[in-house]
Amino acid sequence: MDKSIDVRVADSGDMLELYITLPFLIHRDDPDFIPALYRDEVSFHDPDKNKSLKTCDFIRLIAFIDNQPVGRVMGIIHHEWNNLNNDKSVRFYQLDSINDQEVVSTLLGFIETWGEGQKMNRIIGSFGFSDKDPQGIQIEGFEYPPVIASVSNGRYLGKLVEASGFRKFKDCVSYRLEIPDKTPVVYDNIISRVTRNENIRLIEFKRRKQLHRYFKPVMELMNEGYKNIYGFVPLSENDIEKLASQYLSFLDPELVKIIVDKQNKPVAFVIAMPNLSEGLKKSGGYLFPFGFLHLLKAMLCSKQLDLLLGAVSQHYRGRGMNVLLGISLMKSARKKGLKYMDSHLILEENRMMRAEMEKIGGKLTKRYRIYQKAIVPAQQNNMDVL
Repeated sequence: MDKSIDVRVADSGDMLELYITLPFLIHRDDPDFIPALYRDEVSFHDPDKNKSLKTCDFIRLIAFIDNQPVGRVMGIIHHEWNNLNNDKSVRFYQLDSINDQEVVSTLLGFIETWGEGQKMNRIIGSFGFSDKDPQGIQIEGFEYPPVIASVSNGRYLGKLVEASGFRKFKDCVSYRLEIPDKTPVVYDNIISRVTRNENIRLIEFKRRKQLHRYFKPVMELMNEGYKNIYGFVPLSENDIEKLASQYLSFLDPELVKIIVDKQNKPVAFVIAMPNLSEGLKKSGGYLFPFGFLHLLKAMLCSKQLDLLLGAVSQHYRGRGMNVLLGISLMKSARKKGLKYMDSHLILEENRMMRAEMEKIGGKLTKRYRIYQKAIVPAQQNNMDVL
């Protein structure tokens, strides 16, 4: 006999709090699970801090068995994106569940039905409001620590999604490489040529407050560099402020590198930080009262450098900017005792970036999958959201 699964909307109050904290409950005994920062999750679901909640249609759902929460999912319809790209997709996001096929299929079925009711013909996910939200479901590389801006899900989740009728839409991959003891010879000539260019200069930092004046122009450069990436939505002033509040307090200024032109305008940048996985695990995702101490210790003790963001202005591509940034970053990482580097997510189809990683010995270690499924109009729908 099938179990009885109740699905309820999590719109505010205690239900929203349960929605946010449910992954902590589901995975509290999973040694692989790395929680997100609770502060960031609360901000994501606050319409005053996440303006996308005011411009997109969305729904949050929690599944219960015998009145116990066992799974969650968010549905998103990004009308602006769909209209600009002639798309009719509903997105599922933040899917999480116990290892139960019926729970996952039920949650995804509700999002599919909800999307069908708004004339959508396809469901994709896991994908948030834009590519800046952690995307995909991890399907490979669970033995390696996740990066702070990537998802952490149970090993079983991808298989349950596939068994619900979903297939691959796009994959993102990440590489792990050893930080070399010295600059690879293959880059010596490139570095020599780039550093002779009087029209650009590399800026390095010692204090966090030095970063503030560059944060906005760097994010504007990211708007330019990422515009052709699937799902990218240009950063607004609010988005930039949100990212600044999320990351500036954690960034090590010595692991931020910026190249500027003669007008002191950024033309290339890279932002990295030590891996925080152990700190997040020990803090449970909470900064206070003592969680920030675990994060600080993780920053000091980690042996892995995580790339977070980077871009090169279109007019400066192919001129060695990425090499100059990479070599400078690795030099700083070596001084801090970091031994490995995680590339963060790269679209599988981004052959140029993947080739760069492989040229310096990067090994493909993790894979995150965005799934898709055609929505077939139902003749009759007996699903009711409580």
